[in-house]
Amino acid sequence: MDMDRAYANGAFIAGAADFPPRWAAKAQAFRTKLGGRAQLDLGYGPKARNRMDLFMPETTPKGCLVFVHGGYWMAFDKSSWSHLAAGALAQGWACAMPSYTIAPEARITDMTGEIAVAVQTVSAMIAGPIVVSGHSAGGHLSARMGCTDMPAGVASRVRRVVPISPLADLSPLLETEMRDQLWLDEEEASSESPALHSLRPTCQAHVWVGGHERPAFLWQARTLSEEWNCPWTVAPDKHHFDVIDDLENPGSALIAACLDKL
Repeated sequence: MDMDRAYANGAFIAGAADFPPRWAAKAQAFRTKLGGRAQLDLGYGPKARNRMDLFMPETTPKGCLVFVHGGYWMAFDKSSWSHLAAGALAQGWACAMPSYTIAPEARITDMTGEIAVAVQTVSAMIAGPIVVSGHSAGGHLSARMGCTDMPAGVASRVRRVVPISPLADLSPLLETEMRDQLWLDEEEASSESPALHSLRPTCQAHVWVGGHERPAFLWQARTLSEEWNCPWTVAPDKHHFDVIDDLENPGSALIAACLDKL
């Protein structure tokens, strides 16, 4: 199997090039509309990309949804996804969106550590349960926050993880061209694969993936759900780029998977 083809997303999505500018425009408009309830560029660490945006509901937040962006650990930052906070805010939750150092400046292990620090920073700012979700590479990083090897500051506050289209087993990526830019080797592919870790008993999980995604991503999502013995949902008619859209909708099944009964 050609693993580069198996893990190519945009090549199989009509109008793929139109999505990033659309995301950026919606995110900017959302931040503008939110005004003072958008707390931007809050530092959580010493590196240039250790910054997060925190969006607040109109009332005291019930907790905080942390959303971790994707981009194969090599692209994007927090600024393109602000509009995805809308569903959580409407449900009375805060929403934090961190950037993190991307490859080749950082390895995946480093990124996991940065997101753990971001989550602990959020936990000092917002009372109540913390849910960590993320998309694609961010799905990987969100899943890592549910693993048993996380620091106490993460384990004590993160009640649920909802990885969306996650990379859960990194071993197939060793056969792709991105391996070199990620500095990925067999040891890190093993240590950073959520599917090879146990889910903390105190943390719930729900895996989400689009029904029209590449077969490799459907396999990744199912693998994680089976290893963790947790629910997984295949969202009908959704591909890798629009599977996140329902985070905008407070009444969506995806928002329910993130926030219900917490």
